[in-house]
Amino acid sequence: MPFSLPAGGHLAALALSLTVALGGTAAGPASPFGPQAPQNPATAANGAATMHGDSASSGTTPHPGPGTSAIDHSRTALASACPTVVVGSDGYVIALCTTIFGQTPTVHLLDPVTGADLASLALPKGSLFGGVYAYLDNGDRLVVVDGNDNLVRVGHHRAGSGWTLRIEQSTPLGNAVPAGDDIVGLTPDWEGRVWFATSGGVIGTVDTGTGAVRAISTGEGVQNSISTVPGRTAVATDHALYLLSAGPDGTPVVDWRAPYDRGPARKPGQLSWGTGTTPSFFGPANGTEYVTIVDNASPHGNLLVYRVAGGPDPICRIPVLTQYARSGTEDAVIASGRSVFVTNTYGYPYPALPEGAPPSQPSSASFEGGLSRIDVNTGGTGCSVVWDSPVKSAALPRLSLADGKIYTVSVTGPTGSAGLNTFAQYHHSVIDPATGARLTSSFLGIGLVYNPLQMRGTTAPDGTLYQGTETGVVRISER
Repeated sequence: MPFSLPAGGHLAALALSLTVALGGTAAGPASPFGPQAPQNPATAANGAATMHGDSASSGTTPHPGPGTSAIDHSRTALASACPTVVVGSDGYVIALCTTIFGQTPTVHLLDPVTGADLASLALPKGSLFGGVYAYLDNGDRLVVVDGNDNLVRVGHHRAGSGWTLRIEQSTPLGNAVPAGDDIVGLTPDWEGRVWFATSGGVIGTVDTGTGAVRAISTGEGVQNSISTVPGRTAVATDHALYLLSAGPDGTPVVDWRAPYDRGPARKPGQLSWGTGTTPSFFGPANGTEYVTIVDNASPHGNLLVYRVAGGPDPICRIPVLTQYARSGTEDAVIASGRSVFVTNTYGYPYPALPEGAPPSQPSSASFEGGLSRIDVNTGGTGCSVVWDSPVKSAALPRLSLADGKIYTVSVTGPTGSAGLNTFAQYHHSVIDPATGARLTSSFLGIGLVYNPLQMRGTTAPDGTLYQGTETGVVRISER
C-alpha cells in the first residue's frame, strides 16, 4: 500500500530459510500455503527484503512470528512514519521513514536486540510516495530513489564504536522522469536491472552498472508499488494492470494490458482513484502462475486473478468483503498457493492525501475493517470466497509460511480521524488463515504513537516482528 503523511517454530523457520536459499520453494510444515515466491537474486532473502516481503509482493514470510503466547513489545520513537522496514543478513533492521515535520525521507538503522536507533541518513525530499517504497539488495543496501531522481544504494557500516549510513552508489535517472513527476514503485528483475514506475505513468528500467535508462509512458497514473518474478514485471495504473518484460536493450515491453473497473470516484479509505493494491504474483506450483489486484468497483471491489501466461482476461472476477454495504482496499493482498487474503480499508481516515488526489465519494465513511479469504479452484478456472472475518485490521497483515499464522495490528475504540490518534486501542493480533478466527490479541498501546497507518510489519528470522507506525517502529517478540 502507499502510505500517507507520508522459540517455538524457529527451527522450522531455519530449515525453510535454508530450503529457499538452496533454490527450494516449499512452505513450512506448519502451513498448507505456499510455495514461497522465487528468491530474487538481486534482493536480500525473501520475507524481509521489501515492504511486501519479496519482489513478487506476496505478503508472506518464511519466518515464524511471535506466535500466540505472551509477548514483549517496545517502541522506537523516530518522529516519523515508517512504511518500509527490512532486515539484512547481519540481522540489523533498516527502516525507511518520512518525518512528521517536513516529510523528509530518512533511513534509520535499528539495533536488532533493543530496537535503538543507531544511525540515520536524511535523503533529498521528493513526493510523498518517494519515501515509501524501497528494497534491500543482496549486499544489504537499501535501494531507493531520492527527491533528485537519483537511484541510490545506502549501506550501513561500523564507525568506531558506532554505526554510520552512507550512499554507496548513485545513478541518475535523467530525462526518464519528466519534470514534476516522481518515482512511486521500485523493484529489481532477475537480470539485475531495476524497474521503476512514476506517478505520471512512466515505466522504466535502469542498469546501475552502465547507467543506461530505458522507459515508456502509459499516460496513466501509478500510486502503488510494482512487482517482479523471473522474466515478468507487473504494474497497476489507475486504469489497468500491465504485465511487462524487458526488450534486448532493457526497454519495457507490454506483454498485455488488462483494463479494470476503476469505479465512479475515489473511495474514502483509499489514496487514489483506482486500485489501491500493488500487483501480487502467486500460484500453487512455483509461486508465479497468477497475478492479482483488487479493482475499485462500486459498491464492492472485485478480486481479479489473471493467468500470467494467459493474457488479459481474468480467470476470476469476484466481489470481496461483501459482508459490508460498501468496501474497498488500499492494501496489497496476501497471495500464496491458491489463496488470496484481502483487507477492507473503506473509510480508514488517512491523515493526509497525495497531492492532486480527487475528492472521495462519499466524503467520509465509518471504518469497519474486515478480512476475506478467496481461493482459486484447483483447475485454475474460477474463485470462491472461503471465509469473511470481522477483524478490524489497522495494519497490512502478513502470512507466515513457517508457523501458518497471519499477523496484524487490530484496532478497537473510536476509529474516526481524531479517534485513531487519540483514544483508539491497538492490539497485536494473530489470525488463523484456515478459518479467519482471531487466535489471540495482545494490547500494544493507545493513540497515534501506535497507529500503524495500514503499513505492513516485517518478521526477522528470529521471529521478532517490526511494525512501522505513525511515529516510529514497534518491536514485538515472544516473551
